[in-house]
Amino acid sequence: MTAEPSPTETAPLIAVHDLSLAIHGEAILHDVGLDIAPGRVTALVGESGSGKSMTALALIGLLPEGAATTGAAMLDGRDLLSLPEREWLNLRGGDIGMIFQEPMTALNPVQTIGAQVSETLRLRGTPRAEALRIARDRLDRVGLGQLPLDRYPHQLSGGQRQRVCIAMAIARRPRLLIADEPTTALDVTTQAGILQLLRDLVDEEGMALLLITHDLGVVARIADHVAVMQAGRIVEQDATERLFRAHAHPYTRDLLAASRPAPRERRASRGGPVLQADGLTRRYGAVTAVDAVSFTLHRAESLGLVGESGCGKSTLTRALLGLEPIQAGSLWFQGEAGGIAMTKAQRAKMSVVFQDPYGSFDPRWTVARILAEPFHLTGRPPDAWARAAEALEQVGLSASDLGKYPHEFSGGQRQRIAIARALITEPEVLVLDEAVSALDVRVRAQVLALLDDLQQRLGLAYLFISHDLAVVRAICDRVLVMRGGKIVEDGPIARVWSAPASDYTRSLIDAAPAIPEGWAAS
Repeated sequence: MTAEPSPTETAPLIAVHDLSLAIHGEAILHDVGLDIAPGRVTALVGESGSGKSMTALALIGLLPEGAATTGAAMLDGRDLLSLPEREWLNLRGGDIGMIFQEPMTALNPVQTIGAQVSETLRLRGTPRAEALRIARDRLDRVGLGQLPLDRYPHQLSGGQRQRVCIAMAIARRPRLLIADEPTTALDVTTQAGILQLLRDLVDEEGMALLLITHDLGVVARIADHVAVMQAGRIVEQDATERLFRAHAHPYTRDLLAASRPAPRERRASRGGPVLQADGLTRRYGAVTAVDAVSFTLHRAESLGLVGESGCGKSTLTRALLGLEPIQAGSLWFQGEAGGIAMTKAQRAKMSVVFQDPYGSFDPRWTVARILAEPFHLTGRPPDAWARAAEALEQVGLSASDLGKYPHEFSGGQRQRIAIARALITEPEVLVLDEAVSALDVRVRAQVLALLDDLQQRLGLAYLFISHDLAVVRAICDRVLVMRGGKIVEDGPIARVWSAPASDYTRSLIDAAPAIPEGWAAS
């Protein structure tokens, strides 16, 4: 049964009716119905694998080989689903533009940003000088007015790269802009700027925006209409505030509940200091990336580390892991010299979980080999297989998964495998570097619950690095706020959130997208 779109004030730019999609005979989408109106933001939300991105790819003609569709997606009397590739070449970058999640993947590393923003114009016959003039105008429009056209992607920050991708997508003033998780990897202040930019483009240019996201706080901030997708079906849709306040479907209720991670019960630390930094300093030439940083992490404590991109979090993390030398200060781990000076035995007691587990796994290795990798620090024990099986069971997977490969698991399962690998050497400290930022809200809630359970059972200390302040508030006992290489605030979560001592901390909290109080009451 098709989910009926709620009426909008203007006629839809694209009307999707009974869209079904199968790939090599496997059903992916089922009877999707959705109206996307000009001058409005339509959000499509749901878990990973629910069909959000496939719906977007159908609307821009980029479906994978073996895909077969039924139904219709009407634009100006034409069915997008039945267009030949020749006509799609004119529509893509023209009437329809797309912003992808990861700008470094979407941008060509060996071309200047001027060449990339002007490319769609040049392909349509616009003279080079005029195409570059328009590229300059579009970059100005997205807030990069001072950025030279001859810069390359690696010379830009993450927020700047995402703005370049937006400039590329709007180069020919599209009528529909599709944004697929455009702010997932950005810090809260950069994210707020990108979201405001997208909202302004919709309001001022009159374009339609289809926003694909798993962050319901983002949806609450900028979307006019929201459609909830589960297992390839739209199960509920309505005006944003109305749906949040009076949702009818249990899946929507579950998403809303998971999007607001409940603060855990705070516990006093059960041991003494396990990691201590005193005046830690790291310079690169004249740039001081980490400036006299001091803090203490106790056993069984969760310590958050937050701040904008470029504030020094990554450099500090590398120094703590012994991957960066320090020029001044001291670092102690388990009461002995830490950092570069750590022994193999010490390194085995400090593990790290990265943001993207798929990127940190060798796709040719089985789970058993992936889990056994850290044994190079301790020597492979005779019971390695049994310990790998135990580590998997600790994170809610099964010993039967040891012979499988990374591509056989979902994103949430891969992150569980990454946590199991981190546990294999029985560490005392886990460094969690944006470990849940790429997960949808329900999987995120499961991983956070798992981390809390592991900490209670094993007495682990966590250094939790994240730009998601809702997650930090939920899981951490204390938080460090970093700016310009310095720690500008250090305190218990409850105090920092209710009465931050630093104006910068307050700006981070205010910039974080959140569902307004009362919107998810039912």
